[in-house]
Amino acid sequence: MRRRAFMATAASSAAIISSRSWAANEIKIGSPMALSGPGALYGQPITRGAELAVKEINDKGGLLGRKLIFLPRDSKANADESVRVARELILKDNVDFIVGSFTSAESPAVSTIAKENKTLMVAPTAKTVQLTSKANLHPYIFRTASTTDIEGRTAATIVAQWNVKRVATIAPDYAYGRDIMEAFAVLLKKLRPDMEIVDQQWPKLGQADFAPFITAQMSKKPEAVFGAVFAGDFASLVKQAKPLGYFDSIQYRYAGAGETGSIEMTRSLGADYPVGIIANTYDPVIWPDGPAVHKTFTTAIREYLKDEYGSSWAIMGYAGVQALAAGVRKANSIDADKVSKAMIDLTFETPIGPQTIRAKDQSANRGQFWGKLVRKPEYPFPVFEKTEYTDPTPFMD
Repeated sequence: MRRRAFMATAASSAAIISSRSWAANEIKIGSPMALSGPGALYGQPITRGAELAVKEINDKGGLLGRKLIFLPRDSKANADESVRVARELILKDNVDFIVGSFTSAESPAVSTIAKENKTLMVAPTAKTVQLTSKANLHPYIFRTASTTDIEGRTAATIVAQWNVKRVATIAPDYAYGRDIMEAFAVLLKKLRPDMEIVDQQWPKLGQADFAPFITAQMSKKPEAVFGAVFAGDFASLVKQAKPLGYFDSIQYRYAGAGETGSIEMTRSLGADYPVGIIANTYDPVIWPDGPAVHKTFTTAIREYLKDEYGSSWAIMGYAGVQALAAGVRKANSIDADKVSKAMIDLTFETPIGPQTIRAKDQSANRGQFWGKLVRKPEYPFPVFEKTEYTDPTPFMD
C-alpha cells in the first residue's frame, strides 16, 4: 500500500515537474483586442495576422528555442474591459508580453497596467500621440502603428491641394478623433490660410445613428470633409449618408482616415462604398509593384485565412509580433527590462519593408497608403486607383 502510494506521489510529482519544464520553454503573448462589436471588422484580422506571425516563428523552431503561445481576449473595444482583460492575462495567465489593445481609448489605459506590472507591451493599432507622449512614456510601452500626428498631417497635405475653401470634419469624440483633428487643423491652417473649417461633428465611438450629425454638417454647406470615423462606425455612416446626398453634396471630396480604404471596409460595404473618395489603409493588399516580401506575406495570409483576397489589417498584428520577436532576439532574453532596452532604435522587418522604433517616443516610423478608391472590372469591390505609400518622416515631429 505504501509503495503504491509512494509511486502515485512520485508520478504526480514527475507530471508537475514535466508541466513546469514545458511551461518554462514557452513564451506567452497576451492580446486584448476588439473581437466583437463594430471594432471586430478590424480587430479580428489583426488577431489572425498575429497568429500567423506566431505560427511562422514556431514553425522555424520558436523564439530563443521556446514555443510562442498566443492568447487573444475580446476587449470589446472598451477601455475598462481591455484593462480587465490585460490584468487577467498578466496576473492569471502569466503572459510575458502584451501585443494588443485596439483603440486609442484602450491602449493608454492598458499601458498603465503594463507599467505597473513591468510587462512589456507593443501597441499595434492605437494612434493617439498621448500614448507615448513625454508625460506618458515609460520603458514598457512601444508602438508599431502610425500616429494621429502622421495621419492628420498627411490628410492636411491632401486636402490643401483641393480647390475649395469651406472644409468640415467628423471624428469620434475621444482621444483618437480629437488628436487627429488637432493635427489636421494646425497644418491645414499653415498650408492653406484661406481655408476655413466651417463645422466639426463629434459622434461617440460606437455611434448607431449618424443622421443628426450628417444633416447638421450638410446645413453648414462644406465643400469638402475630412473624416476619421472608422471600422463598423464608418460603414454605418456611409449607409446613412448616401441616401441623404452627403457625398454628392461635397462632390466626393472626402478624405477618410481610420483605414477606410482597407479591403475589409471596401468588401463590407460593397456597392454602398462611396467610390471616388480619398481614403487610407495600412496594406492595400493589391499592390502589383510591391516588394517581394509583401507578395510572400499576401500569399501566406490568404492561405492562412482561406480567403482569396486576404486582409489589410492582418499586417498590423503580424508586424507587432515581428517587432517584439526582433527585440527578444536582440536582447537574447525575455526579461522585460532587457527587451525594452533592445527595442530602442530597433529596426525590424515587416511585409512592406523595414521599420524603426525611434527612441524619442518609442514609436515606429509607420506611414499609410493613401489614394482614390475606384472600381476595376477585375475586382468585385473598390480598390485604390494608384498604390502610393506616404513617407511618415516629415509628419512625425
